[in-house]
Amino acid sequence: MRDADFALFIECNGEATHRIQVPESSFIKWEGILPPILMTYWREEGWAGYGNGRLWTVNPDDYEHIKDVWLEGTPFENFDNFHVIARSAFGNLYLCGEKTGRSVTLTCIHNEIQALKNRLKTKALEKQDITIQSLFGPSEPEDFDYHDINRKLLFDRAVKKYGPLASDEMYGFEPALVLGGSPSIKNLRRVKIDPHLLILRELDTPTFPFAGVDLGKL
Repeated sequence: MRDADFALFIECNGEATHRIQVPESSFIKWEGILPPILMTYWREEGWAGYGNGRLWTVNPDDYEHIKDVWLEGTPFENFDNFHVIARSAFGNLYLCGEKTGRSVTLTCIHNEIQALKNRLKTKALEKQDITIQSLFGPSEPEDFDYHDINRKLLFDRAVKKYGPLASDEMYGFEPALVLGGSPSIKNLRRVKIDPHLLILRELDTPTFPFAGVDLGKL
């Protein structure tokens, strides 16, 4: 039975439109490392795409190399052992730390690593459930969408123009925004996540638009 937070997420974003069952080997690997409520979601929901592909829960193993490249040389590289647990249609990667829970977001199209000071605190594993629930419970489709230059949402138009995403795809801008590209529907492409995010990381050094975080103390 779904907890209240995930039930609210489904109410706002709809049932999964793509789902695969999580193998038992993944539970053996991740139980005791990632928050218990996330393991419950995996068992009940699988790894899945919601909102027609706006948000996807993912196998962390598929994203370890991407996460490592993005955190390399940053204050987060050795701050915690982070793992990607979800991603958006536009390439946001939602990270869960073994010590801090769901605490960091890679906003790859802007080459940003985002975190809030109050989230970067060590918590016992059972206390990390709320950090997972806070990603799902209060979220709405717009939270995983992206605005164009006229502040109009892009996702539904992207699906109509370029087709729905597969589990290994995202919508990316060409030219990239960090190179001066414009966030318009005509500049969107359906691209493979893996090479696209690795290329974006090569284009610029990530910035840290934190709220009240002293990087020197991380």
